[in-house]
Amino acid sequence: MIATCPADPVPQDPAVLYPLQPDHPELVAPFAALVQRTGARRLWLCQSFKAETHQVLAHLAGMGHNVPVGTSVTLLPLRHPYEAALQARSLALITGEPVVAGFGIGNPDFVAGLTGSPYDSPRTAVRDYLSSVRSLLDGETVGHDGPYHRLHGGLLPLDHGRVEVGAGVLRPGMARTAGQVADVAITWMTPPAYIAGTLRPALDRGAQGRGVRPRIATAVHVAVARPGRDPRRLALAATGEHLKAPHYADMLRRAGVAVDPHDPAGSVGALLAEQVVVTGTPEEIAEALDGYRRAGVDEVMLNPSGVLLTEGVHAAATDLEEIIAACRAAHGRILPRPRRQAAA
Repeated sequence: MIATCPADPVPQDPAVLYPLQPDHPELVAPFAALVQRTGARRLWLCQSFKAETHQVLAHLAGMGHNVPVGTSVTLLPLRHPYEAALQARSLALITGEPVVAGFGIGNPDFVAGLTGSPYDSPRTAVRDYLSSVRSLLDGETVGHDGPYHRLHGGLLPLDHGRVEVGAGVLRPGMARTAGQVADVAITWMTPPAYIAGTLRPALDRGAQGRGVRPRIATAVHVAVARPGRDPRRLALAATGEHLKAPHYADMLRRAGVAVDPHDPAGSVGALLAEQVVVTGTPEEIAEALDGYRRAGVDEVMLNPSGVLLTEGVHAAATDLEEIIAACRAAHGRILPRPRRQAAA
C-alpha cells in the first residue's frame, strides 16, 4: 500500500490560483487578501515573464499578506537548482508559511532558446532537477554531474518553514517521474476520471521505491453562473491558448475529451461536459470539486481565468469567495479566523 505524501486531512478548503502574468504585485493583492480573509488553503502563482513570480509573492508578504504560497509552475531553464532552492526557502522565510515550489519544463523551443537545444529527456531533466532541489532544502550537500546540470555544494544552514517540491504533470510518463522524486504532482485541466484512472496509478508506479506517492494538486477552471454570463465564452477565454498547445490537446484526447487544437471554440462544449471547466451555482461547483477529491486530488486550485479575463479581478475574487464558502458549508465547516496580518 502506497501512502500519500504527506497525509493531509481530507477534505480541505480549496486553494486560490492567480492564473495570469501580473504587471505589478498590486494586481494579485485582491487574491492574496481573499486567501487571508477566508482561510483558503494557499495562493498559487504561475510563471510570470512580467513581474517575476517569487518577487511578487515576496512583495505581497511585505504588504502583510502572509499566506501559504505555491508556484504552478516555474520553468527549469530559467534558474539553476541551487538558485531554485534558495528562492523557495526564501519565500518560506519571508512569508512564515508553507511553500510549494513547483517546476516544469516549458516548450522545446523555449528550452532551446535558453540552453542551446531541447532536453533529450524531459523526464530525466525533471528527475535530476527536483532531486537536487529537494536535497538542498533538506540541508544536504549535493554532488551531481548530469546531462542538464552540475552541482557540488549545499545551502547555508537556515531555519525556515516547510517547502514541498512539485512537478508539473499532464501525462503518465511524467507522472511516473514525479512519483519517484516529487512531494506534489501539479496538474492543469486534467479531468477527474483521467486523474483516477491514469495519473494516480502512474504516480503509484513511480513511487514504488519510495513507498510514499506525491499528493496531487489540480488547477480547475471555475465560473459561477450569473445572469448575462455565457459559459461557452468563459470556457473559451479560459482555455483557448492551452487547447492550441500540443501537450494539452494530447492529454485531453488521452482522457477521452474530444478537443480539436485547431478549433478551440468548437472544443469548449466537451470541456464543459467533462467538467474540465466547471460552472453553475457555488453549491453545484462545490459538488463537482468533490468529484476531483474522490478521484484522488488532495489540493484543488480554483482557477477563475474566464471571469478574470472577461470581467476583471474583483468579479473573479467574488466568484472564488462564494465557491470557498459553498465548499466549506458542504462539509459542515464555518468560516475560520482570518490569517494574521503583519503590523503596519
